[in-house]
Amino acid sequence: MARYHDEEWGVPQRDGRMLWEMLVLEGFQAGLSWRTILHKREAFRQAFAGFVPEQVARFGDHEVERLVGNAEIIRSRAKIEATIAAAKIYCDMHERGEDFARFCWSFTDGKVIRGDGRSLPVSTPKSQEISQALKRRGFKFVGPVIVYAWMQAVGMVDDHAAGCFRRDGR
Repeated sequence: MARYHDEEWGVPQRDGRMLWEMLVLEGFQAGLSWRTILHKREAFRQAFAGFVPEQVARFGDHEVERLVGNAEIIRSRAKIEATIAAAKIYCDMHERGEDFARFCWSFTDGKVIRGDGRSLPVSTPKSQEISQALKRRGFKFVGPVIVYAWMQAVGMVDDHAAGCFRRDGR
């Protein structure tokens, strides 16, 4: 967990595919600990074709059954099906010339939102806004709490503690 914090959590991520992967993983985390997801992340990557949306979008019933039977990942049929649907949405956006990273960062005008360094909210009006926008597009498991955790993880929000060496993009 320390390595994840020190090297990844809260670092602004501008790659659309990685933003999508992290959004999917945050959805799988719902009801579980992030430690569980982080521990299974490589198994998730293997199970979901490296989180290449174009490949995941082609998954059908056979792949769903394979994933439901995969003890190395979270075997929630609803979350697995939501991931495949999210891959299709990602691909549809791309086909229409819409960049997923630009879409995500548009809610913050491309800037990192700085937390106060003392508190960690579970959701904010901004995470509610993004959640609603994602839901309108058809994404699932993107409630405001999940979206805020994702925003923190991908560095859209800097919620590092005031004395943390990672604070303010360090």
